[in-house]
Amino acid sequence: MAQIVLSVLAHPDDAEFLCGGTLVRLRREHDWQVHIATMTPGDCGSAEYSAEAISRMRRAEAANAAAVIGGTYHCAEQRDLLVMYNESCLKAVTRLLRQVRPSVVITHSPDDYHLDHEMTSRVVRAAAFAAPVPLFDPGELPPLEHIPHLYYCDAIEGKNAMGEDIPPHFFIDISRVIETKSQMLAAHVSQRNWLIKHHGMDNYIQSMQDWSAHRGKERGVAFAEGFRQHRGHSYPQDNLLGKVLGTI
Repeated sequence: MAQIVLSVLAHPDDAEFLCGGTLVRLRREHDWQVHIATMTPGDCGSAEYSAEAISRMRRAEAANAAAVIGGTYHCAEQRDLLVMYNESCLKAVTRLLRQVRPSVVITHSPDDYHLDHEMTSRVVRAAAFAAPVPLFDPGELPPLEHIPHLYYCDAIEGKNAMGEDIPPHFFIDISRVIETKSQMLAAHVSQRNWLIKHHGMDNYIQSMQDWSAHRGKERGVAFAEGFRQHRGHSYPQDNLLGKVLGTI
C-alpha cells in the first residue's frame, strides 16, 4: 500500500514555497500519495478582487499546483488573519487527517513571521495527537491507528518573529526537482500583483529559488529544503522522511 504525505499549511502557495520539492520527490521517486491542504483559501490575498472572487481563484490555483504532481488539494475553509487554535479549527484538521490517513504530516514552523502560520502549526500539532483519540470528535471517520510523523518546514527566511535564525534538524536535497517545484509555485498566478503591493516582492518564483539555493549552499548542493521533526512524548521518534529521501 502506498504511503501518504499530507502538508497542512496556512495559505495557497505556502506548501509550494516551503516543502514542494520534498513532495515532488516523495511522489516521483517513491510513489507516495500527496495531499496539499491549506487552512484558508487565501481570501485576503488581493487588492483587486473581492474575498469571494480571490478565494475561488486561489482554490483553483492550489488544485492546479497539486495536479502538477498528481496530488490532491484540500481547504479547511478558515479565513485569512483569523486562523486560531479553537474547537472548530482543530476539529476541521482532525477530520482531514482521518480522511487522508497520512504517514507523514508537514506543517509550518511553530515560530514564524505570520500568526496564521504559527496558529496553523499549533493546530496541526494538536490534530496529529487528537486524530487517533476515539472519543475526540467521534463520527463516520475512524480514528487513526497512531500519531503520524510530524515535521515543521522552515520559517519564512529561516527566522522567527525576532529575526533570529531557526536552524533545521536536517535538509532534503531537491536539486533534481527544482524546476517542478517552480512549476507548482507558478500555478499561483494571482499572487504576483498582491506580493508586489503588500510584500514588495516582484518575482516570487525567483525568491523561492534563491531561498532553496541558500539552504542548498549550507550542505553543498544546488537546492535544498530544511525541516525539523516534532519528537515530543508519544510522537514517532524515527525520522521516516529522512529515511525515505535521505538527509544532507
